[in-house]
Amino acid sequence: MRLRKPLSLLPALLATACVTINIYFPAAAAEKAADRIIEEVWGAQPEESAPPPAGKEQSSTTPGWLEWLVSPAHAAEADLNVSSPAIESLTASMRARHRRLEPHYASGAVGLTAAGEVAVRAPASVPLRERNAVKKLVADENADRNALYREIARVNGQPKWEREIRTTFARRWVDNAPSGWWYQAGGGWQQKR
Repeated sequence: MRLRKPLSLLPALLATACVTINIYFPAAAAEKAADRIIEEVWGAQPEESAPPPAGKEQSSTTPGWLEWLVSPAHAAEADLNVSSPAIESLTASMRARHRRLEPHYASGAVGLTAAGEVAVRAPASVPLRERNAVKKLVADENADRNALYREIARVNGQPKWEREIRTTFARRWVDNAPSGWWYQAGGGWQQKR
């Protein structure tokens, strides 16, 4: 008799149970979006860059025995929105600046940082009369990159994703860079082979 009463409440309890939806960072979609933007900014690069690794699907956190009673909430294959007037403006600005930065990447004067930015790596390899202009190009590029990462997170309604977006872009900038360019890894500079 005592056992029937709690068991009779179980269907009501399960019917009103809250099913949570995990909003996860869409890593594979972010890599594709980063590659597309990088190609727009830099133009098509030689086919030496590594393809992006496949994204990991997150499994449902609903226990199997509960799935037959309460339909699970699954996140669909996420798509990262990278279309907004601000993103288009930033991309165009970066594309125009890239033509002036490219010789400095090639010479090793400027390199890609682990934070998804660029830095003057070897100032002595820039002629003295051009150093301030190169520093300004680098500062403007970093301002646009930071705004780009923030805007992608904002457009997707997930401001907390900015760090993951930055990390994804930092990796993809390096992966898409031509051989000979310099990048930060493990606290030091390395030349891409």
